[in-house]
Amino acid sequence: MRFFVVCPGGLEAPLAQELAAIAKRADSQALGKWVIDPTPTSPTGGVGLAAPLSAAMALNLHSRIASRVLLQMAEAPYRQEEDLYRLASGLAWEEWFSSKQTLRVDVTAHRSPLKSLNFATLKIKDAIVDRLRDVTGDRPSIDTAFPDVRVQAHLTATQVTIYLDTSGEALFKRGWRDEKGDAPLKENLAAGILSITGWKPAQTLFDPMCGSGTFLIEAAQIALAIPSGAIRSGMYGDDAKPSRLAYRPLVTSAHGFGFQRLKPFNEAAEQKRWASLKESSLAEILEKRKQYPDAESLSISGGDINEKLVSMFKSNWQRAQLPGLPVVRQIDALVAKPPVNFKEGVMLLNPPYGERLVLKGGRGQERGSERDAEYDEQEPENRFELNLETGRQSAKRSSRDSLKRLQAEEEQDPKFVEFLRQFGQHLKDVFGGWNVFVLTADMALPGQLRIKESKRTPLFNGPLECRLFKFEMHQKRES
Repeated sequence: MRFFVVCPGGLEAPLAQELAAIAKRADSQALGKWVIDPTPTSPTGGVGLAAPLSAAMALNLHSRIASRVLLQMAEAPYRQEEDLYRLASGLAWEEWFSSKQTLRVDVTAHRSPLKSLNFATLKIKDAIVDRLRDVTGDRPSIDTAFPDVRVQAHLTATQVTIYLDTSGEALFKRGWRDEKGDAPLKENLAAGILSITGWKPAQTLFDPMCGSGTFLIEAAQIALAIPSGAIRSGMYGDDAKPSRLAYRPLVTSAHGFGFQRLKPFNEAAEQKRWASLKESSLAEILEKRKQYPDAESLSISGGDINEKLVSMFKSNWQRAQLPGLPVVRQIDALVAKPPVNFKEGVMLLNPPYGERLVLKGGRGQERGSERDAEYDEQEPENRFELNLETGRQSAKRSSRDSLKRLQAEEEQDPKFVEFLRQFGQHLKDVFGGWNVFVLTADMALPGQLRIKESKRTPLFNGPLECRLFKFEMHQKRES
């Protein structure tokens, strides 16, 4: 079978590395042969691979960076909408789902000659519905909000590819987050960034503006070998229930992934493989718990000036099935110090920027990590043509960054500028020897910190173009 694993723009290389690691697992090898496509050298919005059908279960359970796992159903040339109808109506959809299940169809495109993607979507939807009606005598209902089955088509200038979505709800929805309005950073983007930093569980990780804890929770789950899909897969049984506030009804242990609502995956042989994958993961978790029996044994900590967010972080940590309570303090980032006994490590943060900054006066009041960005339920992460369009702008990126930097400097709140200046000085004074990584849409941030970045990586947080800046903080010379 052919799969296309979708990811946030800019994370194709880390995703390819992750897919290779998943393929090398003993339980994955037991499913059959895996062949990962070559790592993309330019943004593609994801990575392709050939693997057995059962690989969809392993990918959805283990991939931290993926947004969706799409199973390729057909690929063919096209010239007009009728070609799409003909291809889709010729597929045996009745072998995958029933007319009693609800359906959603999405179409994305890159340089397609068709005038209307909405009409293209309608033709593919009609083809699927007509096929099921002709075969079963009944037709499925359309549900764009809570569909049982998702079909996606992607159009290039000459080719159409039709996929079945095996993920259902986007994979960044792990099931542990209890608040949605304060979480602009998606979990799979956080996991991809951790991969880019090169952080390993044996290293110290610190986030001085941790907010609701996305970076730190993802890191802790990596250290403890907890799969990203552990809650959605029902691995913990009744001990872990997905949050009621941030996730749609289909993110449950019974219907956590799209493949669980597809006929082939409900056959006895596939159910046995699914149970085996989860049992193998549980055994790994138990082994890692011996190494990290409590939160203090993990070299992972954070701080935030906002008391509400610190409390939210603690709740999210517990729902993520992590031991005890996180090592976190309510503290101003300007006075935060490295964790005790650690003179160097990795600092990773996603500071508020632009209109997200809340300044309410003096130094001791709320500032910094008070988020008001919307955790978008209608996520654009599967619109991977966005990555293609923006990714091809790399030749113009340097000049565009310069322009954005100038615009950001003109629009910046003077109080925020002063905060960044002070924070940059604080990093120089206190965090010598550390590697500091900052994710931001503010292209002027290095200048505001008054620190020269050693590396910048273009990334996309949903539709928002960002940079991951790396700063190497040098130790102060002894006088």
